Formats: sequence, structure tokens, C-alpha cells
Amino acid sequence: MPLPRPAPGTARWWVVGAVGISAMVAAVVWFGLASANALSADVVSYDVVSDSEVRVAYDVHRPDGAAVRCTVEAQDVRHGRVGTKDDEVPAGAKSVHREVSVRTSARAVTGVVASCVRTP
Repeated sequence: MPLPRPAPGTARWWVVGAVGISAMVAAVVWFGLASANALSADVVSYDVVSDSEVRVAYDVHRPDGAAVRCTVEAQDVRHGRVGTKDDEVPAGAKSVHREVSVRTSARAVTGVVASCVRTP
């Protein structure tokens, strides 16, 4: 019994479909692997102490407990950066709670964690 063949003129769409499905599978695998090694920080609270200081409390979640450096920012009402501080988080537990004070050049209205990166 011979194998069925696609109708004339439809082979191109079969190739396009196969390439599209392969690209989607690769994207799903990429995002799955990226999220498995994700490093994240969640702001728990912030307190505007004065015109020149804000305290930020945040939780760091890291997949293997590696040492990280988080950049904490104080922002004004227009989301402009009025203060910044790098917080070195030593290797340890996968999740850790941190509190930092950020000196500011003007009154801040919020504190955020701008980024966290692994340190060697």
C-alpha cells in the first residue's frame, strides 16, 4: 500500500506548518528553562522616612542560593530616580528577606528593586 501524498500545491503549507510548530516548541522550551533559573525580587514594603531617606524591604528568590547583587532605587512622583543603593546578598537560602535604607537627593514616594544579578 503506497503512502498518501499531499495534494499538488499544498506541500509548501506543510513545510510552513512544520517550521512554525518547531519554532513554537523551541520557544516553550526556552521560556521553561529560563524560568527554572529565574532570579527575582519582590518588594514587600517601603517607608519614606524623610526627605532624604527611604527604607525598602524585599524578598530575593534565587534557584540555587547563589550570591546576588540587587540594585534598590528610590523614585520621586514622576518615577525619576532620586537615590540608589547596591545590596550584596551573600549565598545562602533560596529565599531571603532583606531591608535596606536608600539615601535620596529629593523626597521619594516609592522604593523599588530595579534589578538583581548573580555575582561571581
